[in-house]
Amino acid sequence: MISVVGHTAIDHICTVPHFPERHTSVYTLDHQIFFGGGAANIAAGIATLGEACELVSAVGSDFPGGAYDQRLDELGIRRRFFEVPDRPTATAFMFNDVGGDQITYFDWGASTVFAEATAPALEFVHMATADPSFNVQVAERSEFASFDPGQDILKYTKEQFEAILDNINVLFANRHEARQMAETIGTTVHDLAARVDLAVFTMDSKGCMLCVDGEEKQVPAIRVEMADPTGAGDAFRAGFLTAYTRGYDPVRCCTVGTTAASFVVEKVGCQTNLPTWERLARRHEEHFGPIVKR
Repeated sequence: MISVVGHTAIDHICTVPHFPERHTSVYTLDHQIFFGGGAANIAAGIATLGEACELVSAVGSDFPGGAYDQRLDELGIRRRFFEVPDRPTATAFMFNDVGGDQITYFDWGASTVFAEATAPALEFVHMATADPSFNVQVAERSEFASFDPGQDILKYTKEQFEAILDNINVLFANRHEARQMAETIGTTVHDLAARVDLAVFTMDSKGCMLCVDGEEKQVPAIRVEMADPTGAGDAFRAGFLTAYTRGYDPVRCCTVGTTAASFVVEKVGCQTNLPTWERLARRHEEHFGPIVKR
């Protein structure tokens, strides 16, 4: 069972011709609403790949019995929710320009409860976006943990990053997050990677870099026609963690994660094009060869 801790949210995804300057406005080319939230996206990806999954998250009074709740039921995801009756479920407002860059505004809503909640002790857990103090608790109490600072990276202090790094096995970050995390701690990205057993830094269209015992390995991205970059990192983590729990080596986990991400960017929305393991395996074989254990 893979547990995933963090946000469940409703995503508003807009496309704009360009990002406006201060004190100006811009019109939208498209506006769509989807199921989202970093942790829920990862949990949905894991479940679609056929692995047992638990989502530890917070939702508002608008969530129980609704369409999103029903979707999680259909996916067979076990839920351990903090329900907050006087707050709505978290909402993300994402703006993508035609060049592929993105800006996100996030309303925490019910997720503010994480700051005062007591974290459970978990066996195998991935910590996605959530309150830093809650994730510190999760890291300290769990047997195996991976961590992704995500959009909440600005909320972490040096001490909180240090506490998490002392208690995790795998670190995920995109290149911007890795640099910012290193700057907050006062170290380099190379030394940051050396603090954990495995570090995986995703680099957009350039693929990802895997760091194991000081050795760096590059895994290329799969070129597809991109409709929306939102959720690519979440799908990568879902693929990587599913492969990891099934006993694949770290490089193969990265190629599985990369393949999972390639499906998600082909459609708008984080959960609209999640692959099954069989579907993923066919594309993986085309680009990286059969998914086999080494």
